[in-house]
Parts: sequence; C-alpha cells; structure tokens
Amino acid sequence: MTDDETTGAAAPDEVIAVRHGLFGVHGSGDTSGYGGLVQTVTLPAATRPYGGYFDHIADTLSAALDANEGPGFDEAIEKVEIHAGEMTMYVVARHLAVVALTLRNHEALRFELCLGVNGVHYPDDTGRELHAVYPLASITHNRRLRLEVAVPDADPHIPSLCEIYPTNDWHERETFDFFGIVFDGHRALTRISMPDDWVGHPQRKDYPLGGVPVEYKGTQVAPPDRRRSYS
Repeated sequence: MTDDETTGAAAPDEVIAVRHGLFGVHGSGDTSGYGGLVQTVTLPAATRPYGGYFDHIADTLSAALDANEGPGFDEAIEKVEIHAGEMTMYVVARHLAVVALTLRNHEALRFELCLGVNGVHYPDDTGRELHAVYPLASITHNRRLRLEVAVPDADPHIPSLCEIYPTNDWHERETFDFFGIVFDGHRALTRISMPDDWVGHPQRKDYPLGGVPVEYKGTQVAPPDRRRSYS
C-alpha cells in the first residue's frame, strides 16, 4: 500500500461549479471590472480516515445498516463529505427514514436531536436541483452530523421525518413553503408563512425578486428586479 492510499491524498477534489465574473453576470452588465474572473468551486474529497469521531460514525452506521434486512450503507449513502470540520452524509431520498431511525436509536450513535430541515436550491445541479439539509446532534455523545438529500425539481418528494423527529413539523412546512419540497407523510403539509393561495416558492433562485417601489426625494426607485437589466 502506498502513502497516497494510506492517507487518501490521491483523491481529487470534487468540482462543484465554475463561476465567471464577480457576480455571475453575462454580457455587458458587469461594470465591476471583474467580468473576466473565472473561479472553480471545489470541495476536498472525503477519504478514509476521516479523522476524529467521523470514522466511528461511518463504521457504526455501516455495520448497523448492513446487519438489517433493509438497504446497506453503500445503497443508502451516496457519498460522505468532510468540510470545515463537519461531516455530511448524502442520503438517497427513499432511504432517509431508515438512516435517520438508525442514527437516533443505535446506542453507539444516539443522534436524538434533529435541528430542523433547511432547503437549498441549485438550479445548475441537473436532476438534483433541490436539497434538504438536516443538522443532527447527539446529546449523549456530544457529536454533530449533517444529512443531505437531493431530489429533482420535476419530482421533489422526500419522506417526512416527523414520526422520528416530531419537532421537524413546522420546519418541513417552511421548507415546502419556500422551496416546494414535498415531504411525503407529513400530517398537514401546508404553507406556514406565505398565504395559502400564493403562487411559487419565494426562496428558490428562479423566483423573481419582486419588491415594492420606493420613493426617495420625489424620485421613484423601482423594485430590485427592474432596476437594471444584465441580459
């Protein structure tokens, strides 16, 4: 075994995106002077050993899932990321409940607390545009873990975790309201902030900025999405 195989140093970083210009503007709209800037956004590849207690979490969860009749670790977990001192496990949507229940109940894991769910919209992540992020905490072992689930915009369905973590009730409603992610099995998945007849989901990146015209010393300032065109 080589040193690279031992340390995992040979694995390349994962390219998340390539950004052009300071503000992502195309055409003649960028007057910042950074229009020619090209930035590659990467995440360090997660390879064993992860370090700290992360290896114990992965090993224990893997053994627990592989020992059951349900999905194994490699089937339920798409990938593992270690970034900024935090561990993220990407979970296949249909296996989310099994993974969460195992993390909560296993005596060596005991992630008793889920701090809600946050939605994220990546329009350029084709087939995985909508992400749901679940920060978990183990009070017993004083550990943190993040679960992330990605689903396509065309089929934004993720199992509800309210039966496992009841406090996720309003968090799932908020994520549905603002991002349009449908949490199957939620007892009352209705809007929580926007009116019931509101069209669209305001925190998605393809949602128009909108706004209210502002009057300043007799001059009307238009809403943000009408102040300047970059197309």
